[in-house]
Order: sequence, then structure tokens, then C-alpha cells
Amino acid sequence: MRLLLLSDIHSNLEALEASLAAAPAYDRVVNLGDIVGYGGSPNEVIQRSRSLGGIFVRGNHDKAASGLMELTDFNPIAGLAALWTRDQLTPENLDWLRNLPQGPVHMEDLPESQFVHGSPIDEDDYVVTARDALEPLLAFSVPLTFFGHTHLQGGFSANATSNDAFRPPYKTVGQAESTDWQLKPGLHYLINPGSVGQPRDGDWRAAFAIFDSEAQLVSFHRTPYDLKTAQERILAAQLPQRLATRLAAGR
Repeated sequence: MRLLLLSDIHSNLEALEASLAAAPAYDRVVNLGDIVGYGGSPNEVIQRSRSLGGIFVRGNHDKAASGLMELTDFNPIAGLAALWTRDQLTPENLDWLRNLPQGPVHMEDLPESQFVHGSPIDEDDYVVTARDALEPLLAFSVPLTFFGHTHLQGGFSANATSNDAFRPPYKTVGQAESTDWQLKPGLHYLINPGSVGQPRDGDWRAAFAIFDSEAQLVSFHRTPYDLKTAQERILAAQLPQRLATRLAAGR
């Protein structure tokens, strides 16, 4: 089975459409959460995501925008965006967002995989470093965990004696590229496809991944998108300017 892994779209319709256009053939879509927040197209992104079907996991911005969590842990800009998003959502989309499942989510077809937003231990945890990854890597019998939340493309691997981190190397800053990561038997993995709509690794291009379960291969992808239109939507919505400018920096 080939899974298209999407995460942290954050209401960026242009980045989502570019990712779908650039994606190689796949069998199912897995959305790892934070469908909304920050960007200017929440209803459009929800509708497009729903049309793709597949597996969904809720993110913290999905919870905030649908009223399932307080905004006390959000910075002021993120909080303003969450409140604006809540006001924009149609009743149907608000209800759909509110009913997204909490991770870990499992697939019968792939019993050796699980899907979360932050961490399999806590859906709101940030797994950024190899030290962060070690406990969730070894705490579960499931060898493959796909996660988002950090907006950092790559992953971590571990067994009882060692652990390691992987960041995809890229050669350009404005073209479509991909990097493969061959998984090895006997290791546990935490794998992040990166953020479709708001990367934070210094690369502005939309990020996603393909997992080939038969080949045990993860292909990380970056693709350019219509950045200017995405920024204009944010400014037209009178959201904080910082949410538009940061897209160009990948921060």
C-alpha cells in the first residue's frame, strides 16, 4: 500500500493543491492534523481534505478552532487566527472538525503503523530532538508511528541499543524534489512528512511524504506553490501580517 502523508496544512489551500498535484501515485491519504489555523482558506481546505477521504487525526489547532480546547497555551497570533477561523467555519465544517479522532489512530490494513499528531504518548507533545523521540519510540510495540505538529520534515529511529535522527537533504530552494529513506527491520520509527502549509525548517516549499509499505520506503517531497496568493489571502482576511511573511522564510 502507498500512503500519501499530509500534515499541518493550516488553511493553506495553494500549498495543499500543489502537493496533491506533485504527489506520485498513492492508494490512501493520511492527514495527521492541523488542517486549519494560521492561513486564510479554512473552509476550502476542509472541503478539499474531506473530498480526499482516508485517515484523519485531529491537531491542536483543529481543537482550538472548533472550541475543544482553551487558547491559553497559544501565542497571541496563533490565538487570533484560531478565533478568526472559528468565526469563518460553516456549521457543517465546524462539526466535522470537532469530531476528528484523537490519535493514535490505527489501520487494519497496516497493523504495524499508527498515526498521531504530536506523540503517541500525548497528542499535543512536540517531538523535535532525538531525546524527545526516545520514549515514544520505545514505549509502544507498534514499530511505525507517523506524526506531525513540529512542521519539521524527517524522522527518528531506535532500538534497544541506539537511536538516530534523519533530515532529508535537498539541493535546491525552488524546485520540486524528493528524498528516500529506506526503513530497516528491527528498528522503531517516528516519521514526520513535514508541514504542507507552514514549514518551519527554513524551506518555504510545501512538504509531504509517501510511504510504500511493501518496499518499506518513505519518500519525502518538497514542492513550490503559489506563495503570493496564499499570503494575499491571509492579508485580505486581516490576519496578522506575520502569518503571511513567515511563509516565505519557511519559519
